[in-house]
Amino acid sequence: MTKSSSSFAGSRRTMLKGAATLALLTAARAALPSGAWAGTADTPETDTVTLGFIALTDSAPLMIAVEKGLFAKYGIKTANVLKQASWGATRDNIELGSANGGIDGAHILTPMPYLITTGKQTKSSEPLPMYILARLNTNGQGISVTKDFASLGVRLDSSKLKAEFAKLRSAGSDAKVAMTFPGGTHDLWIRYWLAAGGIDPDNDCSTIVVPPPQMVANIKVKTMQAFCVGEPWPAQTVNQQLGYTALTTGEFWKDHPEKCVGLRADWVDKNPKAAKAVAMAVLEAQQWCDKLENKKEMCEILAKREWFKVPFEDIYSRSMGTIDYGDGRKVENSPFIMKYWRDFASYPFQSHDLWFLTEDVRWGYLPAKTDLNALVKKVNREDIWRDAAKTIGVPAAEIPTSTSRGVETFFDGKKFDPANPSAYLSSLAIKRV
Repeated sequence: MTKSSSSFAGSRRTMLKGAATLALLTAARAALPSGAWAGTADTPETDTVTLGFIALTDSAPLMIAVEKGLFAKYGIKTANVLKQASWGATRDNIELGSANGGIDGAHILTPMPYLITTGKQTKSSEPLPMYILARLNTNGQGISVTKDFASLGVRLDSSKLKAEFAKLRSAGSDAKVAMTFPGGTHDLWIRYWLAAGGIDPDNDCSTIVVPPPQMVANIKVKTMQAFCVGEPWPAQTVNQQLGYTALTTGEFWKDHPEKCVGLRADWVDKNPKAAKAVAMAVLEAQQWCDKLENKKEMCEILAKREWFKVPFEDIYSRSMGTIDYGDGRKVENSPFIMKYWRDFASYPFQSHDLWFLTEDVRWGYLPAKTDLNALVKKVNREDIWRDAAKTIGVPAAEIPTSTSRGVETFFDGKKFDPANPSAYLSSLAIKRV
């Protein structure tokens, strides 16, 4: 064989090999329409992760990432997304870790990774470092009041409850307001709301812990007079005519941060590529969840027995921005709709974490001497979010240019400047510090 014919044969073999490779890639794309994550440099260290969730609408990105094959797309072939009974159970299972029958991380209240990292809310009272990889949503929680107080017309202003709470106390029965975890988001929302109306949540009533899925049952048997929790439970309270929504938390603070994806720091440090893969799957799921044309399918998925096991309508209406408050008010196209991606909803602003920590200092969950900025930098891994976002092709316009969203304003006119948390804390009349 001449040199030229040998060269031709080699070229032909190369073309045939290339054609075979292309055929394999085409077949792979057909099998995985959303694409497939491949490449040695980006292959996750582990293809398995175990995450917890509570039956709340803001956990939707985890369900969608499973149902739409997004975890698998980025190399996480086995994503165990397991329902948790309460936030306390979520914490306990994070402490155990998946190696001991627990979980690696979870859909979780934003302050919890901080309270677990510091050991202030661990079962063992020992610090367990955690990281926040992404915010899951903004808005979408509600403060509900029993129908027995409907005539008071309590909404953003909680002050009318003070006299009613005093009557209950004088009769020998404390008023009870429920939240989902000490120092968590729902605790901070309802404490702020009460305090803004001159009601001390520790002295004028009893603040109790009730798991989210048990809120409706507890108000039905009159265990409490008011509660704060995420959807779909405020909507279900109205649909069952047990109470009304005094306010959605978007009215309290427009586009406020809420849940996040939090993972054990040791799992992330051991599996940085897998952690990025988890983030990529969640971010893509958030983009999917925020598209109007996907809302109906999203709610149908969440309503399934293996996920929430609740009526579709309890999830769908408010997910579409239709809010029946249960007191005669009904709003279409609410500006306070839950967001998963739009307006930087997914990005974990460090300034938002700083507000949560400042409030945890306010109520005595964290010592006043805590270096809050250092704690935020330790737990908040917005760098992983940015890396994941760029890798999946998020446009530059949808990636914040700063870790701070700036000065935030609340319904009562109070302002939080992340550059001066102490000034904000000093301006609050009711506090434990």
